[in-house]
Amino acid sequence: MSADITLSGKADWLDDEPLQRLLAALKDGGEEARVAGGAIRNTLLGQAVADIDIAATTLPEETIRRAEAAGFKTVPTGIEHGTITAVAGGKPYEVTTLRADIETDGRRAKVIFGRDWKADAERRDFTINALYAEADGTIVDLVGGIADIEARRLRFIGDAEARIREDYLRILRFFRFFAWYGDGRPDAEGLKACARLKEGLAQLSAERVWSELKKLMSAPDPSRALLWMRQAGVLSAALPESEKWGIDAIHGLVRTENDLDWTADPLLRVEAVIPPDAERVKTLAERLRLSTGEGERLKHWALTSLPEPRTTETELAKKLYFGDRAGFLDRLRLALAAARTRAVEDDQAMIEAGGFSRLLNFTLKWEKPVFPIKGADLTGLGASPGPKLGATLKNLEKEWVGSGFTLERGALMERAAQALEV
Repeated sequence: MSADITLSGKADWLDDEPLQRLLAALKDGGEEARVAGGAIRNTLLGQAVADIDIAATTLPEETIRRAEAAGFKTVPTGIEHGTITAVAGGKPYEVTTLRADIETDGRRAKVIFGRDWKADAERRDFTINALYAEADGTIVDLVGGIADIEARRLRFIGDAEARIREDYLRILRFFRFFAWYGDGRPDAEGLKACARLKEGLAQLSAERVWSELKKLMSAPDPSRALLWMRQAGVLSAALPESEKWGIDAIHGLVRTENDLDWTADPLLRVEAVIPPDAERVKTLAERLRLSTGEGERLKHWALTSLPEPRTTETELAKKLYFGDRAGFLDRLRLALAAARTRAVEDDQAMIEAGGFSRLLNFTLKWEKPVFPIKGADLTGLGASPGPKLGATLKNLEKEWVGSGFTLERGALMERAAQALEV
């Protein structure tokens, strides 16, 4: 890539009428506005562009005035830091006034607004994230980001340690962006700085840490990043449950995802690098403030026993009825990935992989059958509501499941009548 590279003809999003209208409104009267960051990076790397951010010299109140005059709805999403969101046709554009940090504490920064594009670029984290583009697609590179994109090299802007001390989340972002965009070995200076300052992660909110970990685990292949995180001591600092457990399973899981066309699942990948221990999983969920759904999924995975690969579908159906389907799915996916990895050198593992594949396919299609007896049926037989009715109902259900769900309603009612007479 050359220094005069342009996005013209390479970025369909650049031709969007609302974007061009917004840039024109913000540039009017001698002001400046450019697309910034990820949209440029992803376009140059041939990856999808999700969000389009804009940097501008206009102060936030003026940004709002101009955007609304141009027909945009505005939302003050981070106005104290110079950010507003302009929306047209349901599409949001985040616009941020050029800034410089005047004070940082490792978690947040106090900023002053300015007009210096180089100062704005130098306050960002990585060179590949500090590119700007004019409305015509001309790229403005003030920190060497184009060369680093060409080399697929992730590099902090300026002094790596200084950048991290401004916001310790940049340690996790270093590995997250390396997983998504890096090649070869991580930048040595950046890696050493992350290792030296990893204790700073303890200052961060749980929500920010978990958000970064999920994004990292959503990368096409996070295994190399996790390896370097392990070596730098960062993985144990961010995810202590993984300590003394090993991350080897992640390699086989990613290969299996690719081979079987599974969607990358960050929570399943977390399960691949931590032990299935209910107490440790509970601690993880509480510490990182996982959502209720995420915490429940991890808990059921930890509490679910993996079926033997030779288990029949009938026996598995009985386990599924009284168990948690999602827990079985996670267990079976991880077991299948592990068996496929071992099968390269182990014929027995190949047989196991076949069994786990069969059970996984069955579980994916399985629908919980409806028990044909209800409490009202027993009261109709003269039973009074209470513990005996509940116990009878539960015993009948176990007998029905034990039969492989074959006992019909009539037979169950006969058994109920006999049980209630005793």
